[in-house]
Amino acid sequence: MANLVPVAKTVGANRIVPTISIPYPLGDPNTSKQEQFELRYHRVGIALKALATDIKSQTVFRVDM
Repeated sequence: MANLVPVAKTVGANRIVPTISIPYPLGDPNTSKQEQFELRYHRVGIALKALATDIKSQTVFRVDM
């Protein structure tokens, strides 16, 4: 999981899951606790799928919600 996708690409990360922002990579303090939970649950789920996905080259996974 990376909040700076271009940096992750440059250093050679093979699986990249974009996060929200630098100070709050998996949340937004301006939202309710339920919304934060749903956002985190969704992103971590994508990260787990990324780990289980067979890839041949560097891949940035989509995080549509």
